Amino acid sequence: MGTRRKSRELTMQMLFQGDLGKQSPEQVQKLFWASVEDVDAETRGFAEDLYRIATTRDEEIDKLIEEHAQNWRLERMPVVDRNLLRASVAEMLGFPNTPAAIIINETLEIGRRYAAPESIHFLNGVLDAIARDLLKRRLA
Repeated sequence: MGTRRKSRELTMQMLFQGDLGKQSPEQVQKLFWASVEDVDAETRGFAEDLYRIATTRDEEIDKLIEEHAQNWRLERMPVVDRNLLRASVAEMLGFPNTPAAIIINETLEIGRRYAAPESIHFLNGVLDAIARDLLKRRLA
């Protein structure tokens, strides 16, 4: 597994932990990193960057997800799906030079490991709609 994919996976896991445990971002980071072994500095650094963006821009991210997930409220989504979306949108917002297609593909690969099989089409559709919207906004 590549460094970036591992970082994305760790970010989703931290978001998942915070979401289910109702922990602050600081609590999540402290507990999460204490339980993870053998993560190199580059992988950890990118995961922390993504997590920081996801937690500091959480309202903006959740709003984008709800706008593009037709007929789905955030709290009704499976926890894994919700946090995969949050991590991916955080990367789209925080690292606009990374092609959205790469972010989406990486999300789908992680989703195949953690999410239900039927979630893959949902994740792809929502992320594709968000990516198109963000690109339109940047070009406007």
